[in-house]
Amino acid sequence: MTTESVPAPHTRSLTVTPAAVRHPVPLRLRPLGRRGPVPHARTAGLAAADVLALLLAVALLPPLAPLAPVLVPLALLQPALHACRGLYRPRLAPSALAELPTAAGIALLQWLILAEAARLYGSGAALGPREVFLAAALQAGFCCAGRALVHRAARRSAARRPRAALVAGQGPVARQVTAALQGRPEYGLLPVGRIRVPADTATGTETTGTVPVVTARHRQEGPPVPPALMGPQEIERAVTREDVRDVLFTRPPGADPETAAVLGLLARHGCRLWLVDGGATTGNLWCRTPGHDQLWGFSVQPLRDGPHRPAGRAVKRVLDTLLAALALVFAAPVLAVCALAVRLTDGPGVIFRQERVGLHGRPFTLLKFRTLCPVDEHESATRWNVAYDRRMSATGNLLRRTSLDELPQLWNVLKGDMSLVGPRPERPYFVAKFSHAHPGYQARHRMPVGITGLAQIHGLRGDTSIEERARFDNHYIDTWTPWRDVCILARTAASLFRLGGS
Repeated sequence: MTTESVPAPHTRSLTVTPAAVRHPVPLRLRPLGRRGPVPHARTAGLAAADVLALLLAVALLPPLAPLAPVLVPLALLQPALHACRGLYRPRLAPSALAELPTAAGIALLQWLILAEAARLYGSGAALGPREVFLAAALQAGFCCAGRALVHRAARRSAARRPRAALVAGQGPVARQVTAALQGRPEYGLLPVGRIRVPADTATGTETTGTVPVVTARHRQEGPPVPPALMGPQEIERAVTREDVRDVLFTRPPGADPETAAVLGLLARHGCRLWLVDGGATTGNLWCRTPGHDQLWGFSVQPLRDGPHRPAGRAVKRVLDTLLAALALVFAAPVLAVCALAVRLTDGPGVIFRQERVGLHGRPFTLLKFRTLCPVDEHESATRWNVAYDRRMSATGNLLRRTSLDELPQLWNVLKGDMSLVGPRPERPYFVAKFSHAHPGYQARHRMPVGITGLAQIHGLRGDTSIEERARFDNHYIDTWTPWRDVCILARTAASLFRLGGS
C-alpha cells in the first residue's frame, strides 16, 4: 500500500472532568514537587536481605566452611539470580510468603550444584543430602523473614508519603479502584485524577476521555472540582505538575492513535503502567507480564511495552552498541567503496540526510548513501517511493537493490537514535497520514526504530501494505526478546543475497 489519500477517521479529543471519589482518608502527604519513596531503595533492601540470608545459612552450618571461597562470589551473584526470576519487580501488594517458593527453589538448586561441584573437585566439604536441604531451608527461611521486614518498612514509608497516581478507565471498576486507593494508604498511591482514554475498538465501547487534576491543597480539603482540560498536552502538564509515577488501567489499552499518543506520553515521563483486571482482558495491544499482585481484591499486573523494564532496555542497547561498532569496523572497506562510487557517478554530497520519526515520536536525522537527488525538500519529505525513478544512476540503483545505502545508519545506532532491529522509521508527513488511516500505526513508536525488523524479513518493504507492516511491528514489540533480535538479524543477513531493496 502506498500513500493514496485515505479519509482520516473521526477522532475525539480527550477532555477533563472531575473524578468520582468517595470520602478520601486524611494522609500525611509529601510536599508538592517531591517524589514518594524511591523504588530503588526497596530493591536495594531486598537484595541486601537475600545476600544476608545466604551468609547466615553458611555461618550456622560449620560443614560449609571449606566452601567459603566459592560462597563469597555466590553471595554477590544472589541478587542476579533472584532478578532473573522476577523477585525484584515492582508490586503494589508484595508478599514475602508468595515469594518464598521461588526463593526456596533457587536456594535448593544452587546448593545442589555446589554439592556436586564439591564432590567432583574434592574440596573437602561434606555436603550430603541432609546438609544440602538444611542449607537451602535456612537460606529460604532467612530470605523470607528479611523480605517481610523490607516489605513492611516499604509499606509504612509509602503510607506516610504516597506517590501521585492516575486511574485510566471509566465505569464502576475505575470508581472502585479510585476508592480503594483513597481508603487504603498501605498501597502508597494517591489518585490525583482519572484518565478516560479511547477503549479498544474491538469492544465497541464508549471512547470519550476525561482527566481530573487534584492539587496538594485539594487533597487536604476534599474532592475538587477542577477546571476542564483538553488534549494530551494538558495531561502532560498534569503529570509533570503532580509528579505522577503510576498509572492504573482498568481495561487493556487499545491500538488507536489517541491511546498510543497517551501511552507514549506516559512512557516519556517514566510512569509505571499497571493493568487492573476488571473483567476485560482480551484484545489488548500491550502484553501483561506474569506475577501475583492485587489491589484490594483486583488482580493487578504490570503492563510491559516491549523491553519496558530497565533490564530489557539495557540488554537491547548493549546488543545494538556492540554489534553496530563491530559492523562499522568490518564494513569500513565497503563503506569507503560505496562512498567513492557515489562521489564519482553522482557528484558531491555522498551522505543523504532526512528527518524521520523515532522513539515516542521524537524526530531525528537519518543517514543514508545518496541514491537520488530530490528536486526540493518538499519532494524529499512527501514522495513515497523512488525505486523506479529514471533519474537514479546505475550506482544508486545497485545500492538500493543490495540495501548498501542503509549502512550509514549504523552510526545512527551508535548515537542511540535507532536500534538494529525495530519498526522502520518514517518521515513525519507519512507518520501523520498513516496514524489517521491505520489503527495501531502510531503504537509502533513504543520501541526504538530499527534498520531492519520483523515486517522487513517477511517481505513488507517498499510498496507494500502499511496496515500489515504495523501489525508485524506491534507483534514484534509485544513479544520482544533478545533472541528474536538475533534471529531477525540472521534472516536479514541472508536476505541481502537476494537483491531485494526498495
